[in-house]
Amino acid sequence: MSSTSTSDVLVVGGGIIGLVTAWRAAQRGFATSVVDPEPGGGAAQVAAGMLAAVTELHYGEQTLLALNLESARRYPDFVAELTGATGRDLGYRRCGTLAVALDADDRAHLRELHALQQRSGLASEWLSGRECRRLEPMLAPGVRGGLRVDADHQIDPRRLVGALMTACERAGVVFHRQWAERLTVVRERAAGVTTADGTGLAAGQVVLAAGSLSGRLGGLPREVLPPVRPVKGQVLRLTVPKRYAPFLSRTVRAVVRGSQVYLVPRESGELVVGATSEELGWDTTVTAGGVYELLRDAHELVPGITELPLTETRAGLRPGSPDNAPLLGPAQLDGLLLATGHYRNGVLLTPVTGDVMAHALTTGELPDEARPFTPRRFTAAELTEQPA
Repeated sequence: MSSTSTSDVLVVGGGIIGLVTAWRAAQRGFATSVVDPEPGGGAAQVAAGMLAAVTELHYGEQTLLALNLESARRYPDFVAELTGATGRDLGYRRCGTLAVALDADDRAHLRELHALQQRSGLASEWLSGRECRRLEPMLAPGVRGGLRVDADHQIDPRRLVGALMTACERAGVVFHRQWAERLTVVRERAAGVTTADGTGLAAGQVVLAAGSLSGRLGGLPREVLPPVRPVKGQVLRLTVPKRYAPFLSRTVRAVVRGSQVYLVPRESGELVVGATSEELGWDTTVTAGGVYELLRDAHELVPGITELPLTETRAGLRPGSPDNAPLLGPAQLDGLLLATGHYRNGVLLTPVTGDVMAHALTTGELPDEARPFTPRRFTAAELTEQPA
């Protein structure tokens, strides 16, 4: 084994979370490197890019809500800074979200969500079915009501991750396009990794930000193995021909027969439809059933969608954690930090994660807003009971 590189901070994983961590670390003056065979890939290539802190609210996730809202608050400045650093348009749209109901059961569910949003101090407006169709004329006549949320925006994750790659390169981040095979531990401290070709990369601090693959890095002591599992999501991309524009003016989402479906319109004319949620391990097969269900549910919501060209089908893996919240900051092993487990909120949490990890790398501690998300919140039993 040869050692060819030493850095202050070594980030394992070049997805959206790894890249924002590396960029912020480099801005703090750390000599920073990223190890990933295909940086810029990962879940961000599949994600729809909804910044939906309000409409994604779930029961029992009020602590996560605070972090989601904080990150949403930082998004405009984050986008302005990243655009200024790279000159790249990120596809950020402050277009709002409309969540609608198609039958009485879904309407009752949406009413409950509205009540939870109000109790949580969030701004959302209940609309009748007619008011929903006035906002979005392409909606099905059967829409029974909906919630208008102007604070839930969107971004194009592919553009975002591309800009982060450029920002990292301009900030001096070094990319090692290899798999990180094994964590190096010296005197009970994380000291780097060994790559697939046997190269040793030494580092003062190691950040594990490999998404759903985070638990697969060799050499991780059992007590710090992150309890992260892959959750499959299938997504479709369609194109809205100019003769149909404007097709939708904002993100539209619904629960159809108990399944979530959303339609995210880009200014480019792309329409993203997603997403299934499947506990199928490492399977990333696009299935006829998954495509059919998404198109069926989207058609019930917006019947005109079946006239649009279908341009892409993809499946990706979200990094799920036991409580659906991220693991951020120092692990039980000195020199090792985690930035993983973001589940369905990775794109939304990008700005706050970058700031939190830069703070933790600099001070060794988490800022107040991130303390509930320390990796140390899980017991040793939870850490070792995760499926392989």
